[in-house]
Amino acid sequence: MVAEAEDIDDESYAIDCPVLATERLVMRAPRESDLEQLVALADNRHVAEMLARMPHPYGEAEARTFLAMALSRRAGIVYALTLAGTGTFVGCAGLNTTDRGLELGYWIGEPYWKRGYATEAAHALVDLAFQKTSIQVLHASTRVINPASRRVIHKCGFQYAGQGMLNSIVAGQVPVERYRLDRKTWTSLRNWVHF
Repeated sequence: MVAEAEDIDDESYAIDCPVLATERLVMRAPRESDLEQLVALADNRHVAEMLARMPHPYGEAEARTFLAMALSRRAGIVYALTLAGTGTFVGCAGLNTTDRGLELGYWIGEPYWKRGYATEAAHALVDLAFQKTSIQVLHASTRVINPASRRVIHKCGFQYAGQGMLNSIVAGQVPVERYRLDRKTWTSLRNWVHF
């Protein structure tokens, strides 16, 4: 089921923001104490170019705006990704309401790339989306030039659904690949293996 624009406020998308613990991450709501680390990681053109709504340069004002938006939950839920052992902030992930329905999103700060944190966070959010809502399909998209994000999406069981365009604050109109994961496929994957 793909949501129509007027269905975005549908209660089927409403999710609380419980703390999630994975093997190496604690995923929790962003807070004021994250601002310094958030600015340090988000003020990176390599990160911002792959996302729709992250500006560059990224300073304290942008971080405060992001924090206010995240805490309002107007467009979904946002998690701060922190390392379980140290509490170090490494990025963000969330489930956003879009005109297509509920969509998975994430970013990891460049010093923490290639460690599997995005995949770990994405798995937790896919499970949360299907366990806590009545959605039948979860969406994801990635810039066509972002093979690392594509690998994360594939590892979560998403299937290619076509291409489209994304309006990125930093990069302008850019081509993206769109993916979808339906509830039946997710259930099958969860029953077969721990992926």
